[in-house]
Amino acid sequence: MLPFWNGVLAGFGIAIPVGAIAVLIIENSLRRGFRFGFAAGAGAATADLLYALLAAIAGAALAVSLAPLAAELRLASAAVLIVIGGLGLRRAYHAPRSAPDETAPATTDRGPFWVFAQFLGLTLLNPLTVTYFAALILGQGNQGLETHAARIAFVLGAGLASFSWQTFLAALGALGRSRLPARAQQAVSILGNLIVIALGLRLVA
Repeated sequence: MLPFWNGVLAGFGIAIPVGAIAVLIIENSLRRGFRFGFAAGAGAATADLLYALLAAIAGAALAVSLAPLAAELRLASAAVLIVIGGLGLRRAYHAPRSAPDETAPATTDRGPFWVFAQFLGLTLLNPLTVTYFAALILGQGNQGLETHAARIAFVLGAGLASFSWQTFLAALGALGRSRLPARAQQAVSILGNLIVIALGLRLVA
């Protein structure tokens, strides 16, 4: 069971540091409810799981092959973050000032599956994730990760840890949606999207 718990620690290590994905998960849940925040978190966690699996299968070779594309992927990720943050900022400024109607159907936003796919793609744009998992797996090769079964346990632990953390973020956003007044929700949404834009600009810089 040690490889599984090593994977859990690795999954929390990649998921917990606050970044654009975490901010966007909370903002989605705050604006649209837990179902959409959960879909966003599940997309991000699925990307972490896929990268952990790729690292377990061919971590060193994959990390080397992705290295020449790191700059392009970083710029693509920055562009996507800036666009998402800008659209979210515009949406937040035009949000209703009264409490949201939980029963009103969403007529303009796409459903949870689209949110899942969006966050899966956005998280996959970060090649450092596979490098992170590859380094951990290769570094622990003499500590119980030399067999296929041990590496599978590591991958499952990492995926479950990431999924649990992203779900916690979605629940945090949903709690704010139910407890905060509409104006406070709007302010938090504006701040969150400004952070996302700033993180995108930081990637460019």
